[in-house]
Amino acid sequence: MHEKYYDDVTTFLGEWGPFQKLIMLLLCISVIPNGLSGLCIVFLAGTPPHHCLIPPNANISAEWRSYSIPLEEDDGVMRYSKCTRYKLDVITRLSDNGSVPGIDVNVTEIEQEVCKDGWEYDREMYASTIVTEWDLVCSDAWKVPMTTSMFFIGVLTGSFISGQLSDRFGRKIILFVTMGVQTLFTFFQIFSTSWFMFSALFFLVGMGQISNYVAAFVLGTEILSPNIRVIYSTVGVCLCFSTGYMMIPLMAFFIRDWRMLLIAIAVPGVFYFPLWRFIPESPRWLLSQGRVEEAEAILRGAAKKNRVTAPEVIFQTHQVENKLKKRNHHNICDLAKSSNIRWITVMLSCVWMVISIGYFALSLNTSNLYGDRFLNFFFSAAVEVPAYILAWPLFRSYPRRLCLFAMLFLGGVVLLLTQLIPKDLSSVSIALEMMGKFGVTVAFSIVYPYTAELYPTVLRNTAVCACSMASRLGSIAAPYFVYLGTYYKSLPYLLMGSFSVLGGLVSLMLPETYGMPLPETIDHMQTIQRCKKRQTSNDLSSESSPTENVSML
Repeated sequence: MHEKYYDDVTTFLGEWGPFQKLIMLLLCISVIPNGLSGLCIVFLAGTPPHHCLIPPNANISAEWRSYSIPLEEDDGVMRYSKCTRYKLDVITRLSDNGSVPGIDVNVTEIEQEVCKDGWEYDREMYASTIVTEWDLVCSDAWKVPMTTSMFFIGVLTGSFISGQLSDRFGRKIILFVTMGVQTLFTFFQIFSTSWFMFSALFFLVGMGQISNYVAAFVLGTEILSPNIRVIYSTVGVCLCFSTGYMMIPLMAFFIRDWRMLLIAIAVPGVFYFPLWRFIPESPRWLLSQGRVEEAEAILRGAAKKNRVTAPEVIFQTHQVENKLKKRNHHNICDLAKSSNIRWITVMLSCVWMVISIGYFALSLNTSNLYGDRFLNFFFSAAVEVPAYILAWPLFRSYPRRLCLFAMLFLGGVVLLLTQLIPKDLSSVSIALEMMGKFGVTVAFSIVYPYTAELYPTVLRNTAVCACSMASRLGSIAAPYFVYLGTYYKSLPYLLMGSFSVLGGLVSLMLPETYGMPLPETIDHMQTIQRCKKRQTSNDLSSESSPTENVSML
């Protein structure tokens, strides 16, 4: 159903009545659980200080027990080794002989071995995490970033199928079904008996998490009026996601056991299901399926709530049928038909991937910062609030390419500067990292509507989904950027900063859309500089007339 036709016909509802206010409120609230589950892994998989366990029944004197673990330098501080100990059989023999470490024996000359009896963990920060539960340290430390990547692989899978399911079965039912998947499998994770089981369930949580978010996003943009839907899609859902995000450190501070924390994260989703009766299906989607009577019934109910009078006939049935017959179907292959659209898609995908790597790597890295990790995590979440608020006036008043470049360049430069800050100025380095997170978050908020403006109506939903899938590849890689910091502390900042600056430069090559009308067909798309001199009639699709906008963004 054509966007213009629907908006003109439904003007009788008004812009901002009780119906629109209720829908926006309920859909925004539905995003809060997404913020809770999206980055809770920082505390679920927190790695406390640890060293090899010396069995209580080991026949070792008190003097030798305190010297049984070698000391290693860690960031300029001498600490117990995390993954090795001196050979217990040698220490036991020396202890039986009455030898004293440092006097009779130089302990550094004793051969070392791995932690055969497990690890001893510092319980001051966490009562338990999945790391302490299944000893995900040393040779198994790679499983921690893999756990996070499994969640984002689920997000990638959900991104791929959620749009198709929503187009096939409707926005409302997919919203509630996927919220059920997210909530139910979060509860199931509590009963995990192995790391593999936990990760497999986390994959399913990721599928439900993104599908729920996308369904709420699309449902709101299709029901709300043009001006309100822009505020909803750029500020409303983002701020509610940040609200859930900011609640995580508060919950984790009071709940130090990972299973109890999962319960607290899952419970808010349960309270949302009674709202089924208050949220309608998208009238646009019903019209696209030819279900005119159901669409009119919803709009008449909305008119009643807004205290306005609906016309006797809202939609002309024959006009709807004609528009459905004239619809031209497009698919993802159309993104590669011409060199212009192909290069725009490639460059946008790179920008999306860079933004996603920076956003999620910085979010996951808060546990590695100096100072209180709960406060650092909260600051990382709170900095998104002014970022989203700033993104709205920037997008309304300034060229898109300039905004995207400025934010990515700002984020990249401050991240590169972070490694130059002395260790005794940890507050400065944290402030720079938060500034980098601010810039990347603004860029994330801008790239969504910018992408929608670049592509024509007939391909807009497909193109945004394709770019979003590219960003998921970045989120899958993000945990390993953080993991690289265990080998060289500055490496994550060097990589993230360099990629952000490069992404900003790539964004300058894209066409500008500020003040330009939205393209309706592939013929109407702007060209990148590279294609202007080479463009021929063969490069363009032979679209004869504008086609309706199937999905609203």
